[in-house]
Amino acid sequence: MKRLLDCRASDFTKMNASDLTQAIRASEGRTILSEIVSPAPPLFHEITNAELAASFGADLILLNVFDVFAPAVAGISDKKAEEIIPYLKTLTGRPIGLNLEPIDLDARSLEERLAVSEGRTASKKALEQVKRLGFDFICLTGNPKTGVSNNEISKAIQRAKAILKDEVMIIAGKMHSSGISAETGADMIPDETIDQFIDAGADVLLLPSPGTVPGISVEKMQEKVTRAHQKGALTMLTIGTSQEGADESTIRQFALNNKIAGADIHHIGDAGYTGIAIPENIMAYSITVRGKRHTYIRMAASIQR
Repeated sequence: MKRLLDCRASDFTKMNASDLTQAIRASEGRTILSEIVSPAPPLFHEITNAELAASFGADLILLNVFDVFAPAVAGISDKKAEEIIPYLKTLTGRPIGLNLEPIDLDARSLEERLAVSEGRTASKKALEQVKRLGFDFICLTGNPKTGVSNNEISKAIQRAKAILKDEVMIIAGKMHSSGISAETGADMIPDETIDQFIDAGADVLLLPSPGTVPGISVEKMQEKVTRAHQKGALTMLTIGTSQEGADESTIRQFALNNKIAGADIHHIGDAGYTGIAIPENIMAYSITVRGKRHTYIRMAASIQR
């Protein structure tokens, strides 16, 4: 198995969840994931935002606000529903994933909740549709104001593992409170929750980057990453608090802190501009964690390879 750093478009088409996980592990903290709001208008109407993120160095593309029962990616208008994700993979030459939200209707909220369609939740029907549409990975997490709790994430991991088996990589965790009052700051994902998520079947534990959520230091995050690694899981540290729209020096600080903490996957969120990080910040992040050589190769490599 190649490390993901050396994988090209043709390699990704042959990977299952275990292969993708191992390729990321072998890359030793040099994998970049860019999140895209699926229905947001492209920055440049001639291409999708996923193509733009890929061209600036992203290895993995994560679609947010994607409804599996009404599939749509802004910039793709001439494909049937079941063709959209395979076509996006062809355009980008990258593995494609999506967010699904395990909403807890009983948990106490910090603020008024937003309505979420079933096609964006982690229901059994939605997970079965994920398999049909051809996604490479899922991310069980919560957008702001949706009311996603750790308890429901744990249940969703078990449900996803039973349905998706070894065909789709499972990422799970929280970037911020998602509106749940009991799960904020340093208490967002306690150690016992880390164990619970991994025991339930998560391949990758999602945690907030130090500096994105109040009270989470590099040292605290390093302890949580180490705990996940000791249990055999990978980790993804995330910028999900609109700081993906900060200046490049801030992005480089996040990148180095995440590398020090032990991140296997570096996530950059979708709110730099509407629906995508500032493209230059994707490149700055990539250069910081793996240098110009690997960044430029990822940017330049043809999807025909």
